[in-house]
Parts: sequence; C-alpha cells; structure tokens
Amino acid sequence: MANNRDILPADIKPLNYNLSLSNLQFSGDWRYDGIVQITSKVQKETDEITLNVKDIQISSASVDNGEDVQDVTYDEKNQRATIKLPSKLNKGNTTISIRFQGTMNDKMAGFYRARYQPTVEAAKGTPKDDKHHYMFSTQFEACDARRAFPCFDEPNLKASFEFEVEIPEDLVALSNMPEKSTSKGSKPGLKRVSFDKSPVMSTYLYAWAVGDFTYVEAFTERKYNGKNMPVRVYTTRGLENQGKFALEHAHKTVDYFSDIFDIEYPLPKSDLLAVHEFAMGAMENWGLVTYRTTAVLFDEEKSDARYKQRVAYVVAHELAHQWFGNLVTMDWWSELWLNEGFATWVGWLAVDHIHPEWKVWSTFVAEGYQTALSLDSLRSSHPIEVPVKSALDIDQIFDTISYLKGSSVIRMLSNHLTVEIFLKGVSNYLKAHSYGNATTDDLWLALSGASGQDVKTFMDPWIRKIGFPVVTIAEEPGQISIRQSRFIKSGNAKAEEDETLWWVPVGLKTGEPAKVVHSELQQKQDTIRDVDDAFYKINADQTGFYRTNYPPQRLTKLAAARDKLSVEDKVGVIGDAAALAISGDATTTALLSFVEGFQQEQDYVVWSQIQMSLAKVRAVFSENKKIADGLKKFTLKLSTPAVEKIGWEFPADEDFLTGQLRKLLLAMASGAGHEGTIKTGKQKFESWKAGDSKAINQNLRSTVFNMVVANGGKDEYEAIKNEYRVTQSVDGKEVCLVAMGRTKDSSLAQDLLNFVLSDEVPVQDCHNGPMAVAANNDTRGEIWKFLQQEWDGKMQKVRSSATVVLDRWIKTGLNQFSDREIDQQIQAFFKDKDVSGFDRSLAQASDNIEANARYKERDHAALLEWLEANGYA
Repeated sequence: MANNRDILPADIKPLNYNLSLSNLQFSGDWRYDGIVQITSKVQKETDEITLNVKDIQISSASVDNGEDVQDVTYDEKNQRATIKLPSKLNKGNTTISIRFQGTMNDKMAGFYRARYQPTVEAAKGTPKDDKHHYMFSTQFEACDARRAFPCFDEPNLKASFEFEVEIPEDLVALSNMPEKSTSKGSKPGLKRVSFDKSPVMSTYLYAWAVGDFTYVEAFTERKYNGKNMPVRVYTTRGLENQGKFALEHAHKTVDYFSDIFDIEYPLPKSDLLAVHEFAMGAMENWGLVTYRTTAVLFDEEKSDARYKQRVAYVVAHELAHQWFGNLVTMDWWSELWLNEGFATWVGWLAVDHIHPEWKVWSTFVAEGYQTALSLDSLRSSHPIEVPVKSALDIDQIFDTISYLKGSSVIRMLSNHLTVEIFLKGVSNYLKAHSYGNATTDDLWLALSGASGQDVKTFMDPWIRKIGFPVVTIAEEPGQISIRQSRFIKSGNAKAEEDETLWWVPVGLKTGEPAKVVHSELQQKQDTIRDVDDAFYKINADQTGFYRTNYPPQRLTKLAAARDKLSVEDKVGVIGDAAALAISGDATTTALLSFVEGFQQEQDYVVWSQIQMSLAKVRAVFSENKKIADGLKKFTLKLSTPAVEKIGWEFPADEDFLTGQLRKLLLAMASGAGHEGTIKTGKQKFESWKAGDSKAINQNLRSTVFNMVVANGGKDEYEAIKNEYRVTQSVDGKEVCLVAMGRTKDSSLAQDLLNFVLSDEVPVQDCHNGPMAVAANNDTRGEIWKFLQQEWDGKMQKVRSSATVVLDRWIKTGLNQFSDREIDQQIQAFFKDKDVSGFDRSLAQASDNIEANARYKERDHAALLEWLEANGYA
C-alpha cells in the first residue's frame, strides 16, 4: 500500500520534537522565530534529511549539535525541504536541530491569527489594531503542521512533543499538555511558558494557542490516576460564561467514553478552546480541542435553542477522537473514515446518552443519513475508503461520505451486531493499537473477534465500493420478492455500474402487533414469506443504508398505517419516495399522495423530512409558475392545521423538540403564504425594530428574520444587515447572513454576495449568505452570475484564504439548477481554471443538474395534472 503513496523517504523516523517559539511579532509581517530539535531514528544510512515545510524559511540546521548545514533546497510543489549533510548519518538515534522563521498567517491554517471584537476590556498585552483584537491558535489537519514548523508531517510518523513559547506576561498560552513551568522572558514584560512532554501522536494533532484567555472549569466524576480530572472551556476574556453549557457536556462525555471504550481518557487534562476565526466546525487536537465559536459557546439568554444540540454533538464528536483517531490513528489518509465516520456515530451515541429526550437518532436519520444517501447516489461520489496518493489531495475527502455515510454504515453494522458487541470490538481494537496506527482491516478483525462473524467479508463492499442499493419489492399473497440494484440519482444506471453485491439487512416489520424479523439479502434477489399483507415495512427504523421502492399501492397502505411506523420509519418512507421520484423509479404524485395525510403529524423530525422533500420538488419545478403555485398551495393546506395549533408562544416547561417544531412550522407556513403567520411575524419585527428587544423570542429570530426579508424589501434587508453589524449574540451573525439570503430581490442578493466578501465578514462565515441565496428559488441564478463576474476579483478573498470555504460556495451554489444549459456553462467556465480543492464538487454539481433536468422533463406533465385534479392548481 505504501508504494501507492507519495510519502517522505523512510530513512529517518522522528521520535520526539522539542519546539521553542520566540520573537512573536504582533503586527506588520506577523513573523516568529523557532527552534525545533527532532530526536530521530536513522533507519538506514543517508546523507540528507527530507521533511515537510510550507511557508517556512529554514535559516540553519545541524545534526547532533555539530556544524551548521547551509545546503537546504525546497520543493514548493510537494511542500518539502531537503537538508544536505556534509557526511552520512549512521543507523541509530540522532538529533536534528533546525532554526527557522514562520508567519502567524490569516488563512485559518498552520499557526494563525484570528480577529475578534472584545466584549470587555482586554489585557494590555493583547495584540490589536484600529478595528480588531487578535488571538492565535493552530489548525494542522490535514497537512498544515508544516506551515508552523519543519516536521515529518504524515499520520503514521508519530512522535512525542515538547513545547515552549515566549509571550507577553498577561497573556495565556495553551498546548496539548499541562503547563510545566513559567519563567522570565528574554525582555521585560515577556514570559516563557513550557509544557509537559506529550505521548506519541501524529503531527496533525499537535496544538498550541496564545491569547487573552479565561476559562470555566469542572471536574470529571470519575477519577483518573486517583484524581478527578480538570475539564476547561477557554474563551477570550468576557465570553467564558457562554462556555458553561459545553463544559457540562464535556466532563460527562469524557467519563462516558472512558466507560464504553473501557480505556481511561489518556491525558491529564481536557481543554476546549473557542477560536474566533475557524474554517471547520472543530478540531480534535489531543487535550486541546479547538472550536468555531458557534460550536462551543451558548448564551442562555440570547442563543437559539437549536444551537444546544449542535454544541452537545460537536463537543462529543471531538472528544470521541481523543480515543478513536488520537490514541489510535488511521495509518494513512485513505482511511480518514475510521476517524470521522466513527466519531460521528459515537458522538450521537453520547448525546443520546445524555439527552434521551432529544431523540437524536431520528434527527440523524432525517439529516445525516438522508444527506449521505443523496450524495452517494451520484456517479461522482467516492467510496468511504478512497485511495489517496498524495496527502495534499485529502481536503475534499473531509466530506459527507467520510462523515455521514461512514457513520450510517457504522450504525447499520452496530445494529446488526448489537451496540454492546460492537463497542466491545472497538475497545479491543483501541487496546491492540494504542499509541499507534491502524487500518480498516484491523477494525474488522477486532469486530469479528468480538462477534464471531466474518465482518470483513460482508462489510468490505460498503467501504470500498461506491454507492448503495435500492431494494425493489414485488408483492404476492403472503410473501414479497426483493431485489437489489445500484441506485443512481439520475435513474440511468448502466450494467457495469450495477455489479456490486451488497450485504443488506432486511429488517422486516410486519404483523399485528408489529414485530421486526431480521434477515439478510446477500444476493441480487430473494423471497420473504409469512408477510402480513395488511402491514409490512422493510428496513425497520431505517438502520440499513439503502432506499426501498414499494409498489404504489403499498405506499397508500403505509399512509393509512402511520401509527405503526416509528419516527425513523416515517422519515425513511418520505425520503425514499422523494428520491425515487427524482430517479424515475417512482413519481412525485406518489410522494404528494403519501404526505398529504400528515396534517395532524406532531413530530418535529417527520415535519422536517416533509419540508426538505417538498422544498426539493419546489426547487426543481420553480420555473413553471402553475406547478410552483400549486405546490405552494399544497404546502399551505398541509401545514395550516399544525401551525395554527402550535402558535407562537414558548411555555417555560416546553420540551426541546416541540420548540423546534414551532420554528419549522412557522417557517414552512410563511413560505407557503400563510397570511396570519406572515402578519404576526411582521408585527413582531416592527416592534423589535422600534426597540423592544423582547418582541421576538430568541428561538424565533431566524424564523422571523427570514420571513420578513422574504416578504419585504430593502428596508427589512437593511435592518437585518445593520443587526449583523451590532449583534453580540454568538450565533447572531450567522442568523443575519442566512436571513439576508432570503430576499427575492436580485439586486439585494448581489449586494449580499458583495457584502460577505467585504472586510466586515470573516472568511469562515462568508458562505452562510450564499447558501441561502443558492437555496432561494427566486435568486439562485445570482450565485452563478456572481461567481463568473468576480472569479478573478472579489472571490480572491476566499480562494486565497480557505479552499474549504470556496468548496462550500461551489457545492451549495451550483447544485440546485435543473437546466443542462447552465451545466454546460459551468463546465466551459472552469475548463481552463485550476479547480484543485473543489473538482469533486464541480463533478457532483454536474451530476445533480443532470438528475434534476431529467426529473423535471419526466414528471412535469403528470405533476401538473395531479395538482389540477386535486384542486391545487
């Protein structure tokens, strides 16, 4: 396998890094000086040392404190430096000392600076300019440790780390390990902070941060090495109380994972740090997890309650990595799913343990599972375990397949083995490979040992093949025949694309009372007998990763038997019906007929799936005014009884999911033109604008803001834009940008796209508004127009700073179209451009447009006829 990787020479293996940073320049060129001493094992004689560097200048190097080596050559394309030695190194241990200069950049990668507006008076030593204060932190995954210091930057080149940094006396430094000592710096007003030596780990998990930090602290209930372990949430000064919600979940989660993995948390402390500019959601640095502010902070008085679930989950996901990813690391980036798929599944497992009332697995089925099915139905998808030759190509693999298909497949497997046996196998895997690296086959081996089943044989196709099956059902009295075939969103799978034979857990729910009979489809087709004709459903609780295509009359019967379906079942049937309509395996009218009877539904997650499925249909047919109006009328009739019943008020003792349902129904009804909802929303907005800060419940800010912008004009848009500039709410800016994207005015949509690329909006947030514009049937064309006009202009802000953010623009901005002509324009525009970093997303956009176009051409006549026949058009 290693022969297929573009990796460093195997001559030298790092054992320990001792890194010291000084002379940090807090303005101007933002430079710093560094010395790194790398104790290494020379595995074969060599007269040169090749390691990774990017944006680093090596000033001198020496081996075993010998003569300085001046002969250093750089390979910028492959991000490497080669140090030529005057004589050969013999086998054995040696110490490489390198002096270098680096930059605290503004690219949210490597060792970087993050801007923020202080909420209280800051420490005197806090770096600042006329507009902003600054904090500093690291982001090394996947290949950016090399931006901060010269290193052997590959996941299986593990080593221990020591760190020290010289900073102003009134600032705080953090790293993976606890502080070891503090001493006077080289100049008055400075101090030198050093940290304990870490266990062996991959370079991408190394971390440090410097800033005006304060913290809230709790202790684990469980004892580690005889003591209750400290868990802290660090923020810039003034925000620490907003870390309390995350803190309560963090210490409980550490204990929970220590129990279920049967391995104690491996480090002496667990810190969580809120970072003001952050490209991703969070990063699992061992012992010092870093987070985007909205993923770790929550203001009980101002934050929308939906962020509670986000914070609880992201905290759990990153803490899961402390074992699965950090203690045991994937051998190479092709097995990224081992980290991310598992952490996603077990993250939800932890949230469900702490908050069973949230019923998070039904939310997972409606959001994560359905999203994974959607992407994996494209030809341009990729296997969960995807070959990666160069680590520099890895960024696009941090996607829905690695995270959400990976976790969906793990959920399927754990349900089959039982969660208890699955976790026993995971524990064995972690114990066998602690402080080392492992492969997918190593996990299969551990799970096979725990379960007594040949896990590798039936799971390998799920991991190493692209796509998933649709199980098509044919009915006969008392029995059904089931057949699996590759599901392609555009509905035109070729024979050579349908060669994979998947192991399919059938999970037949049937009878009165209904019970689940487990069986497996391990061939192309089979027959299941003893099926109750009155009621049956396969894929009980939607644990299997596949679509189900029922005969049309069975959908009608399932609609009448909704009380026998779990929330996950309902979500699955609706999601499948919508996807099969797009592919042509079923029809839109079958979907509408099924959901038409859900007027009295009371579950938030079911309504969420209904809303998403109808939104997709409305998006594809938006240019046909008669169909668009008919679908709007259908949605209005469907949602009116529920929205009028649930109202606007939030009782003090109301449960979390009912509050989320209220928000969704108000948004759904107002989007369909419910006059009473829109009128009340506008009244509340006017009162809020006039100075009544309590006029809009904190949980309805996004709903009301979206509503008034969508149904208003420039005044409403500008009011929200001004709120963006002044809000102190941790989630307020995100709420405002999304709301501004709801405008139906093309000129205001263009203003928003320009605004998000101005200095007022951090790069990390500049995709929020465009995402709303792209999903807006009235303005989605403005995204494509803007990308073309500003590719060599304002888009440079994103292109030069964060490829991952640019990828989100491409992903969300181009997927919604349903015209082949636009697909041709997109392909022609990008034909002669460098598309590295988002080429997969371009291919996926093309696949989606083709599927949407085929769907629109095929279904529009029958859909219009149905809407007319049923009084909607």
